[in-house]
Amino acid sequence: MPRSIRPDAVLVQAVIAGALSFAHLHDLAAAAGQTGWKAWAYPVSVDLLLVAAWRRLRTARRDRSAWTWFVIALAASLGANVATAGLLDLAHVPAWLRILVAGWPALAFLGGTLLVHSPTTLVEPARPVNDEPAAPEVETHRVDTTSEPDPAPTVPELDPAPAPTPSQSAPAAPPVPAALLDHARKIADAHQASTGTPMPANALSARLGLPAPMADAIAAQLQLT
Repeated sequence: MPRSIRPDAVLVQAVIAGALSFAHLHDLAAAAGQTGWKAWAYPVSVDLLLVAAWRRLRTARRDRSAWTWFVIALAASLGANVATAGLLDLAHVPAWLRILVAGWPALAFLGGTLLVHSPTTLVEPARPVNDEPAAPEVETHRVDTTSEPDPAPTVPELDPAPAPTPSQSAPAAPPVPAALLDHARKIADAHQASTGTPMPANALSARLGLPAPMADAIAAQLQLT
């Protein structure tokens, strides 16, 4: 069911004030020489400018132009109320008031246009601060496949093994580090690719600068002669 309209004291007061202000503006415009429908148009013009300035103030309270036009429209309304209260002889309106009333339509149109079409500056809401730390950037490196083989790793010098005695058996082959074996394989493959023949064991031993037991163990694992 629709809600019943209840009388509101503020609404009743607003209707009374608007009707009286409307009548005073009409009487002042008619006294200033604006007869007929023109006298009724002046109260509408003043009230519309007042409403436009008030709506502008609700969206942008720091807009000085809105405050300026609001004060101008309010002064026009209050001025008409005071002027028609017996302080002004409506039968002999002064020339400056006739000029002001005649120029009011252009002034009201300018104010309404500026209030309606002026851009409203909106304040951007503050962005929430992200407390999570940023993920560290991972640096990527390109692998150059055309570069020359890595130089031979530095191998500590080994003490020469003592000469075997007749009572002792032949010494076992020393263990070969995996990195050294891979490096030797690269050198042997590069030699075979450039010459077309396998690399001799003595040439690989001289290239690596290793003791004879270590070089023989590498050559045996690479199956070099």
